[in-house]
Amino acid sequence: MVAAQVSVNNLNLVINNKHILSDICFSVASGQFVGLIGPNGAGKSSLLRCLYRFQTPVSGSILIDQTDINQFDRLSYARTVAAVLQEIPSQFNLAVFDVVAMGITPHKRLFSSISLRDRQSIQEALQKVGLTHKQQQSYESLSGGEKQRVMIARAIVQRPSLLLMDEPTSHLDVKYQIEIMALAKSLGVTVIASFHDLNLASALCDSILVLDQGELLADGTPQNVMTTEMLSTVFGVNAEVSLQSSSNGEQIPYIRYQYQLSETDLNLQVSRGRECE
Repeated sequence: MVAAQVSVNNLNLVINNKHILSDICFSVASGQFVGLIGPNGAGKSSLLRCLYRFQTPVSGSILIDQTDINQFDRLSYARTVAAVLQEIPSQFNLAVFDVVAMGITPHKRLFSSISLRDRQSIQEALQKVGLTHKQQQSYESLSGGEKQRVMIARAIVQRPSLLLMDEPTSHLDVKYQIEIMALAKSLGVTVIASFHDLNLASALCDSILVLDQGELLADGTPQNVMTTEMLSTVFGVNAEVSLQSSSNGEQIPYIRYQYQLSETDLNLQVSRGRECE
């Protein structure tokens, strides 16, 4: 039996006396692409923050390659884990090329210069995210979507074995949403990424974790997790789920939402509106 690359055991996170995550347990095999879904406030970002050591749980453990993440020194952890966040940093007064080059830092000695091989790696990463033509442009002058693509290029040159992505496509148009997530899947590393687009998660993920109110409600393949019952219970929406064949013949769940509210829903909205008057 192959040991899991990531193992989360009985994880609990409390902030300001409020339970954010409750008894979270799951494991991820090496090379898996795992989607993290749930409504706003479900705890997705908080779970990822625990994984990249921004927040400290009150109990439980997180193991990477069977080692507790607290046992990694800062440099070793940066060589192992990269994170692309939904909050785009704005403090860089640097050219795009230099921001991407920051990803090489964990692999360099202090004060060492960038080698020709490093420059090639940076160029390749910029090409993958479609920003080669803007490498000398100021990072601050870019659009939100372009800044996010720079952050993904930086993660690529960091060469992690685990890539954490917190809704990285939130600032991107549809084309780059698909391309960036497909790129992450093609990198050959383990990926745990939170999604808003459930159809995109179904198409790309090997497995999906469903969070709601800080609890893990489901953990399985898209075919097993993406059901009409789950969508109704967790997201409060009416939808039909059908299986469609991908280009390689794999059966992928496709969600078709029902946008027309029922008479009960309409009456409830009207009632709430009157209460606010």
